[in-house]
Amino acid sequence: MRDIFTEIFENQPLDPIEAARRGARPRLRKRFYRQAHVGEGGEAGFAVLLDDKPVATPARRALAAPTAALAAALAVEWDAQKNAIDPGRMPLTRLANAVIDAVADAPEAVAAEVAKYLGSDLVFYRAEAPEGLVARQAQAWDPVLAWAREKLGARFMPVTGVMFAEQPAEALAAARLAIPAEASNMKDIWRLAAVSSITSLTGSALLALALSAGALEVDEAWAAAHVDENWQMEQWGRDEIALTRRDFRFVEMQAAATVLRHVP
Repeated sequence: MRDIFTEIFENQPLDPIEAARRGARPRLRKRFYRQAHVGEGGEAGFAVLLDDKPVATPARRALAAPTAALAAALAVEWDAQKNAIDPGRMPLTRLANAVIDAVADAPEAVAAEVAKYLGSDLVFYRAEAPEGLVARQAQAWDPVLAWAREKLGARFMPVTGVMFAEQPAEALAAARLAIPAEASNMKDIWRLAAVSSITSLTGSALLALALSAGALEVDEAWAAAHVDENWQMEQWGRDEIALTRRDFRFVEMQAAATVLRHVP
């Protein structure tokens, strides 16, 4: 069984653009189970079962979630596979594998990576012109800075231009406290992994933290992360390759948001 899951989830070019670049067609494993469902909760959490048999991660750990709702969402993803198991269509399972096999072993390092983004967050750096873009950035990003100021006690300063500008140490310290970091708390580890994923997908730890806190919806956070890109496409035309990549990454974003929704 371990070889099956390794074959399914390791060394696969999941990004469709990357797969085309390599000239690769993923070799998909045929579906070998009738039904996916959730087992009773145990020390490892609520396990995902295939025909009553546990699912293993690539590192041979149990695929289990800290809440029944999240485990059910994982089971739905497995049940949605038809004749073959396509890891490209299983973003929540891929994220779960990362949580269980990697983040759980080094939550402090993951939290530190998220914290690095706070020093040069996307929402700090504003265009000088044109006025339309300046207004769009302010509309999308000023409420995030206001939320950080009011809810986190972190007073960040917007910067005109792209040159690095150091933010107040007090603001950075206050915002870091909002990063899930309790290594002994499995729910914290899952939320940390989701925040880390959203941070890397958007380029903004503040957008990730606001989404985690319920201050933004996933569509709002995603739109805020692409203000500049959308503006450029409006001026110069659509970039279909970029949009295809964005669609793929949005699926990853939605998976992370599912974790935040089901792991309170």
